[in-house]
Amino acid sequence: MTVTLFVPCFVDLMYPQVGISMVRIFEKLGHKVVVPKSPACCGQPAFNTGYWDESREIASKMMESLQDAEVVVIASGSCGAMMKVFYPDLFAGTKYEAMARSLSPKCHEFSGFLVNKLGVTDLGAKFPHKVTFHDGCHGLRELNNKRPPRELLAKVKGLELVEMGASETCCGFGGTFSAKFPAISTAMGEVKCASALETKADYIVSCDSSCLMQIQGLADKQKKGLKTIHLAEILAQQ
Repeated sequence: MTVTLFVPCFVDLMYPQVGISMVRIFEKLGHKVVVPKSPACCGQPAFNTGYWDESREIASKMMESLQDAEVVVIASGSCGAMMKVFYPDLFAGTKYEAMARSLSPKCHEFSGFLVNKLGVTDLGAKFPHKVTFHDGCHGLRELNNKRPPRELLAKVKGLELVEMGASETCCGFGGTFSAKFPAISTAMGEVKCASALETKADYIVSCDSSCLMQIQGLADKQKKGLKTIHLAEILAQQ
């Protein structure tokens, strides 16, 4: 099939290796990959802050660029939830409502698409490290995406997954939340880092680069020796 890859702004600007890894994975599986040239923002920052009119302006352009897609695969549970779950609410009662409802079922978070839609769990990846997994809030609570990433990690040769006690606890990023409430955000991130350290894992893995940026930033600042990596980067390694 033709996979339209939505690369969120965080990935586009700061973690391009995540998008590159996804392209390599889908091409290895025999699919054609298309990446729109339009701005890579789903409108979530404005939406979460209460600026719905501004969010609609951004999101409507994104929907127009994706309306002919066969499937849309998203490198983030956060952006995935915005497009799949919240677009129909955001555009309810507007001229874009039908477009939002048409796009929603086409949208899939990366790991969920591999496991639930393609039936793929083993990509032949090798990653000889002990890892622990962080469940991003939107991927877990809006997309019910607990199982797919773990099924994929279970098939990676040499990888040992050790669950941390706070795997489902928010890392404290929350987009504009971390900017508005830095003290609370930092405290939440410290809980996450402490829980990860207890596992003695080499890496914290997640499906959200924004969460990993929050965790890595705190770990580096406090010299905790933790390393973070996106799931797609692991699955692309041979």
